[in-house]
Amino acid sequence: MRRRRRERGQGKLKALIVTAVLAFVVYAAFKLVPPYLAQYQLSDKMDETARFATVNGYSEGQIRDQVYRTIQDLEIPATKDDIKVVATKSVVKISVDYTVPVNLLFFRQDLSSFPQYESYLVPDASGVSVWRSRFDA
Repeated sequence: MRRRRRERGQGKLKALIVTAVLAFVVYAAFKLVPPYLAQYQLSDKMDETARFATVNGYSEGQIRDQVYRTIQDLEIPATKDDIKVVATKSVVKISVDYTVPVNLLFFRQDLSSFPQYESYLVPDASGVSVWRSRFDA
């Protein structure tokens, strides 16, 4: 019986520590997932914009405006100057360089993102132009 009295409270302490760790993991996920989700959505929109710009012959300014509207909608901390666009008749390259500060309880984490898309038209064996795309994260 004496042995049980000395062990009293250890289960509660362990449960408290496990609960605190789990709470921190949930809090960190709550803070870290939205920037990654926004980066994925931005990458998807950049891919779509690059494809349509290649086919429709959009200017660099039109492409930059479309990407910037998406950045504003997703509340990504990037400026219009952070968007780099190169557009020719058959190639469109879009890249965005930005950093998202994430404040966790005891420290600050900066998440850097550099999504890049390249879309180009390539003639196939029959002479028909075929769209190709490449993504670099």
